[in-house]
Amino acid sequence: MKAFKKITGWLHLWLGLISGIILIVVALTGALLTFEEELDPIFFKKSRVVEVSGTRLPVDSLVQIANTAFPGKKAARLIIPETADRSVTARIGARGKGLKIAYINPYTGAILYKGPYEKEFFQQVRNLHRYLLMEETGKVITGISCSICLFLVISGIIIWWPANKKAIKQRFKIKWDASGKRLTWDLHSVSGFYISLFLLLITLTGFVWSYQWAEDLIYTLADGKQTKEAKVKNLEKLKVAKPGIYQGMLDQTNQIYTYTGTVAFNLPAKPALAVTVQKELEESVNRQVDAASFDSHTGKFISKLPYAKLSNGTKIRRMILPIHTGSLLGWLTKLLYLIVCLFTASLPVTGLLIWLNRKKKSKTKSPRRRSTVAKPKLVPAK
Repeated sequence: MKAFKKITGWLHLWLGLISGIILIVVALTGALLTFEEELDPIFFKKSRVVEVSGTRLPVDSLVQIANTAFPGKKAARLIIPETADRSVTARIGARGKGLKIAYINPYTGAILYKGPYEKEFFQQVRNLHRYLLMEETGKVITGISCSICLFLVISGIIIWWPANKKAIKQRFKIKWDASGKRLTWDLHSVSGFYISLFLLLITLTGFVWSYQWAEDLIYTLADGKQTKEAKVKNLEKLKVAKPGIYQGMLDQTNQIYTYTGTVAFNLPAKPALAVTVQKELEESVNRQVDAASFDSHTGKFISKLPYAKLSNGTKIRRMILPIHTGSLLGWLTKLLYLIVCLFTASLPVTGLLIWLNRKKKSKTKSPRRRSTVAKPKLVPAK
């Protein structure tokens, strides 16, 4: 058992030193992303917050404005927030580096801001968090770091586990009046133990963005198979869309799902595909999003897909993000996750200090002293 714990401690030390900087970056950016919804309208108030004046423009007008924001590019997604004093978000063009974004005042039609989607502040933070701003190479690195973090959590508990009953009390509290070395150890081991469960949840859910097999495993375990979202086709084959159809889609969606919530229009790039309108219940713990599909040329209702009819795998997959970011129960879990992220960022620092203290101690060990007692002289016999 001692040999196993020694090997575990050695791996914990060196893997922690190797991945320390990456874990600090991921933890701090994760803390920032936890409060993205609250911080975004504060940091970028001019483009996110608007003055309420009368009623919002029809959805068709908003789509038309979005289509003129960038020449040659059409709106792909239009998000109409539940809150009256927030701007409408339009994502324009194809996914990838060419995707653009625009914020529109829903009352005046003025474009408050437009630019590349990937240059958005929180999108940059997200790219740093997931890919270290290095795209596929960064994804590989963060994926490996996520695996290392999982090992560090498990091995940390093994190292923390007290050898006997007398040591149990010492492992649950930080001795603030102890020496610097002891305090560093307590900050690392005791705080690491308390956040281990939450860090385990964050790490396991993080695998979904690092590895495709992790996402596929959710559907396989929950549904018995990998499910793909089916694309709904139009009822009629027309070349030109009828005017005023988008506002009609919104009205029909609100009749089907009567609660108040944020509405998102997914506008297809291919003319044969239908428009999908999603409505999200903001107060739901499990990210309840109900959907309805409409003919993109006539606006006729085709089908609906309420949250209750989704597969178990899809429901679980939608809960991964709020579990990972701490938004599952609102401010309570967000503040808790903030503490977890800050302590996680401190673990590589305290771990490094522990290693340096041990290294310094080993160097300062004095060699064995030679005996100073004088040896008696041997007098030869006469």
